[in-house]
Amino acid sequence: MELKIKFFEELTTRELYEILRARSEIFLLEQRIVCQDLDRVDYDALHCFLWEGDEVLACLRAYRTEENTVKIGRVLSITHGKGLGSRLMRAALPEIKGKFGCDTVTVNAQTHAEGFYKSFGFVTTSDEFLEEGVPHVAMRLDI
Repeated sequence: MELKIKFFEELTTRELYEILRARSEIFLLEQRIVCQDLDRVDYDALHCFLWEGDEVLACLRAYRTEENTVKIGRVLSITHGKGLGSRLMRAALPEIKGKFGCDTVTVNAQTHAEGFYKSFGFVTTSDEFLEEGVPHVAMRLDI
C-alpha cells in the first residue's frame, strides 16, 4: 500500500478515475448521498490517498479556504474497520501543513465520524446541521 499526495495536475488519469470511483461507491451507493460531487473544487485541491494495485483504498482532498486555513473533505475509506482512514489522516495532516503552510484545518464532519476527527485533535465548533441531507458538525484543528 502506497500513500500518494498530489495536486490535481499531478494525478494520472487512472488515479483521478479511481478517486472519483471510490467517492461514488461510498457517498452515492453506500450512503445514498445525491449531490454534485464534481464541483470544480478538485482542481485546486491536494489529493491524499492510499493506493494499492490499481485502486484507491482511502482518500481525502484538502483545499485553501482562507489565507491560513485549509478545509478537508471527501474523506472516505473503501473498507471500514481496518484503520485505513486513521492511517491516511495521520499521514495527510503534516503534508497538508507543509504544502499549504496553513495554521488551521477545518472539516464538516458527518456526525457519526465526530469521534474519529476528535482523535486527531479536532474540536467541534458548531451545532449539528444538515449537509446534503446528512447530519454534520463543523470542526477545527489548529496545527
